[in-house]
Amino acid sequence: MDFKLLMVFVDQDRTDKVLDAARKAGATGATIINNAQGQGLKPHLTFFGLEFMASRSVILILVEARRSSEVLEAVSEAGELDESLNTGIALELDVSRALGLSEHIKTLSKEHPLS
Repeated sequence: MDFKLLMVFVDQDRTDKVLDAARKAGATGATIINNAQGQGLKPHLTFFGLEFMASRSVILILVEARRSSEVLEAVSEAGELDESLNTGIALELDVSRALGLSEHIKTLSKEHPLS
């Protein structure tokens, strides 16, 4: 089976919404890394002139390749990623090998059969 790794970078307050959308679209789970920080196109300065970097979540979702487009679209919509420069990004990476997924695949096949 072929897999894709979806990486979603969003503000922490959007994390639950993104996870729910991914699950509804066929993802069986995710790993969340909280309190990540990064920089955008322009620094966001506070009124003291210091750079403010809001906490973000990095959400890692391993999905079966045939489901990846649907899950990626769902998380993009839920996270409102195309609304502005500051809402976040999502990307998809090819996975050459993944282990420990036999039970996930069985459950996914029952709960979300491919049409």
